[in-house]
Amino acid sequence: MTALAIDRPQRRGRCPGLSTPMPTGDGLLVRLMPIGTISFAAFMKLCTAARRHGNGVIEITGRGSIQIRGLTAATAPRFAGAIAGLNIAAADGTPVLSSALAGLDADEILDASALAADLRHVLARTSLPARLAPKVSVAFDGGGALNLDGLAVDVRLRAVLIGGSAVLLVGVGGNGVSETQLAIVATAHAVEIAIRLLEVVAQRGRNARARDILAAEGIAPFHAALPSSAALSARESAGRRSEAIGQYQLRDGSLACGVGLAFGHADAEMLERLAEAAEAAGATGIRAVAGRALIIIGLRRAGAAAFIAAARDLGFITDADDPRRHVVACAGAPICSSAHIAARTMAPLVAATAAAHLDSAFEIHISGCAKGCAHAGKAALTIVGRADGCAVIANGSVRDAPFATAATNELPSVIARYVRETKREGSHV
Repeated sequence: MTALAIDRPQRRGRCPGLSTPMPTGDGLLVRLMPIGTISFAAFMKLCTAARRHGNGVIEITGRGSIQIRGLTAATAPRFAGAIAGLNIAAADGTPVLSSALAGLDADEILDASALAADLRHVLARTSLPARLAPKVSVAFDGGGALNLDGLAVDVRLRAVLIGGSAVLLVGVGGNGVSETQLAIVATAHAVEIAIRLLEVVAQRGRNARARDILAAEGIAPFHAALPSSAALSARESAGRRSEAIGQYQLRDGSLACGVGLAFGHADAEMLERLAEAAEAAGATGIRAVAGRALIIIGLRRAGAAAFIAAARDLGFITDADDPRRHVVACAGAPICSSAHIAARTMAPLVAATAAAHLDSAFEIHISGCAKGCAHAGKAALTIVGRADGCAVIANGSVRDAPFATAATNELPSVIARYVRETKREGSHV
């Protein structure tokens, strides 16, 4: 068996694939970026392998990757071998994302997964992945009911109908609200446009991101990379959902049902029982999706209510308004060797303290250290672990100045006070 390379203590942004496990406080971590639907048989074997070779903790990341924790130098190759035998379609290299229900959504304009596959194929034959920062990413949105607007990406191509024809809106450097929109292009040029824009980023160096280029140079470098046939775009708002939790209609008449992992993680046994409940309700498979969630595919309408009840009883999030859905926490100490605070352990108390105020407009980010791995952008309240306690930041990210510093045991009262003051002012942010 080929020896696995082990990444040494790392800066933010390294990507621990199956063949390159990353050391953390609880052993080695590997990441799998699945494409499309995973059969229940394969998913349950993955969970079994996570228990046998790791510590049984499985995470779904903000971008929809599956992370396995607690591996060792001896067990990581065995885990990789076990997964290789499951034939789970997975991607490597530059992240190319598509809508969670791509190819299945009854409302989508085009199949974004096909465009994503084409781009992955082209990228694999170029030097671009080696010249881009590991976190540089592309999103294809097919225009269906569920979107990727909540994710900040470097390049986004979103399908819309103009005059009855499908075209793509192209944006760079942000999420669906904050990105800079560039142009309207024909769907036939999707891969070419994505490559051109990624080349702009790559030319600025191995650590460059689209948002940094926009801040330093403006939109001109990206406009210059577009073909003359591209038309300038106007901001478009489709009013679709970016929240995976809930039910969606599929093309074949069945349902998809999204459930969240509280604070992004669950143990393997819980996930096995979730898969068993889904299969018993007539579902056909499972997808890992952006936003630390799983979507069950092909549920029979008659079995949907029973599945949702079972998922709720297992501790999964079945309501998008669940306060736990609006607290983002990294693994924290002692799991992560960089962390100063036990972010994930603190998360339930933080969620309970601010529960009445938490929603999609008021989210809390708990970061074990100043890297902010779990959430790169701003939050209504950001808590950062430091050697001298917790820095508390309002309406900002881990890079911004705190308005308070508190010991860990003082944090609930600081949060409660901030929430009361925010309510009194009548504004979330």
